[in-house]
Amino acid sequence: MDWLMGKSKTKPNGKKPPTEEKKHYLEPEYTKVRLVDFDLKELVVLPQEIDLNEWLASNTTTFFNLINLQYSTISEFCTGDTCQSMTACNTTYYWYDEKGKKTKCTAPQYVDFVMSTVQKLVTDEDIFPTKYGKEFPSGFDVLVKKICRYLFHVLAHIYWAHYKETVAMDLHGHLNTLYTHFIVFIRVFSLMDAKEISIMDDLSEVLCTPLPPAQNHVTER
Repeated sequence: MDWLMGKSKTKPNGKKPPTEEKKHYLEPEYTKVRLVDFDLKELVVLPQEIDLNEWLASNTTTFFNLINLQYSTISEFCTGDTCQSMTACNTTYYWYDEKGKKTKCTAPQYVDFVMSTVQKLVTDEDIFPTKYGKEFPSGFDVLVKKICRYLFHVLAHIYWAHYKETVAMDLHGHLNTLYTHFIVFIRVFSLMDAKEISIMDDLSEVLCTPLPPAQNHVTER
């Protein structure tokens, strides 16, 4: 865990491993900024009178819209030149088309693929039915997991590559709250494997732990 502490050990060949870029989003002055000061688990618990698929559909659609909006705030800074690949921490994400073909693309291209794909899914009445009595398709949970995986990649990229711009626009409170809400949601309903979200575990640990009352810094709007 030395890398988390910013330490560097010399390798046997005498060379030091590359120093990991400082994660500004982990600095207390930023992580303490939230829009709400209550436990977000209260918002994701399945109401007794609501069908599970209905609840998953409603929340997934909401997260898609909010994450799409959050990305739009920094989209002008996310270009083919500034973000030549879709990265977060030491991970590069590749796009796989419907035939399974693997493609390395720029971050804005990847996000465009994500948003276009998810938009198509959530507006398809055969997949996300909105009419009373219409059944959800079999394997609906698999589609929800796929969407959540895509949306997580977008959030991780914003933190990794565009957090400074987010702070400059005073939108980090929105981002922190959105990320926390999303992580709590996927944890409660087991929508992503722990390994898939482990690259952001340090942030998740900080944000998903409620702040003591004396330290709450809720952004007023």
